Amino acid sequence: MKFSVVIPARDEQGSIATTVESARSALKDAGIDYEIVVVDDGSSDSTASIVESIGLVDPAVRCLVNQGRHGFGLAIRAGLASYTGDAVAIMMADGSDSADDLVKYARAIESGYDCAFGSRFIAGAKVHDYPRYKLLLNRIVNFGIRILFRHGYNDTTNAFKAYSRPVIDASQPLLSEHFNLTVELPLKAITRGCTYTVMPISWTNRAAGESKLRLQEMGSRYLFIVLYVFLEAHLSRGDYRRRGWSDPDAK
Repeated sequence: MKFSVVIPARDEQGSIATTVESARSALKDAGIDYEIVVVDDGSSDSTASIVESIGLVDPAVRCLVNQGRHGFGLAIRAGLASYTGDAVAIMMADGSDSADDLVKYARAIESGYDCAFGSRFIAGAKVHDYPRYKLLLNRIVNFGIRILFRHGYNDTTNAFKAYSRPVIDASQPLLSEHFNLTVELPLKAITRGCTYTVMPISWTNRAAGESKLRLQEMGSRYLFIVLYVFLEAHLSRGDYRRRGWSDPDAK
């Protein structure tokens, strides 16, 4: 199995080298066939040139410049239109996600799951320096999603997840242009009948640069996507459910 990693990045020169190097090192040491696609989303710094220099050493690393409109979700969508693996993980450029968890994700999908979902809020997870205000909002939003969809998963909003190619294909078209893509993908996967496993992961607050997430701008966008997928699940009579996928609770 070839495992792809898509990393959206905008002005991440302070962390992108460490993020890419840790990912390629972990996957290489685990003997996993990999590619790393960094999507430069309109950076004004040296993010792209740093990635390109790594690519000269390791051809499995490449920089994809988002030539269209910019936005976190649009950058991920550009990466998902370009990756070549049998499965793909979305990873943050700021170093907050653990490269060791990439290996766990790849192994889970190799074992037969359609998706591998991490949680920062279950036994075995490690979280360092999560801002209190964001943590409170995170817990409220995820609790609401959990109640609405009754899926039992408590970290839907976290972008760091992995999907097999059939899941990505069946989730099209993707509508989100911003951070709400982080909920559109897993909710579509769950409601359309994929199998998934939830595992504890590690998360560390960024050490360089600044977050691109603007909470005040994202509330209505998150709500729109959550309601969109909820209505699809309850009103479409299974029209979008992938045939041949088993019940998501089967594993």
